Amino acid sequence: QLQLVESGGGLVQPGGSLRLSCAASGVTLDYYAIGWFRQHPGKEREGVSFINSNGGGTKYADSVKGRFTISRDNAKNTVYLQMDSLKPEDTAVYFCAATVQNTAEHYVFVEIKDYDYWGQGTQVTVSS
Repeated sequence: QLQLVESGGGLVQPGGSLRLSCAASGVTLDYYAIGWFRQHPGKEREGVSFINSNGGGTKYADSVKGRFTISRDNAKNTVYLQMDSLKPEDTAVYFCAATVQNTAEHYVFVEIKDYDYWGQGTQVTVSS
């Protein structure tokens, strides 16, 4: 059974950077597409960034494009979200999620309903 654990959240000043990690246990991440989502207080969860199983395809929400970078290190069974130029509106709980995908596929899953496995979330707070 795949289990996901996020880490790397914390308090950072506007303009600062954080790198979130999504570590998997139980199975190898090689055959899973990964998505990062976030949830602001009182709002619905929204997609942030996505990477397909072979790492060749990525997508970003318009609000983070050019500031966030998703990457995967299958040797470490971990997916990362590098967040630069952080803004107060990036404050949220960040979740990673996974769904099975054949590595020959190039499709990038972006919908919450596409993902079957979820981590518990990590808090990111951007404030001076």
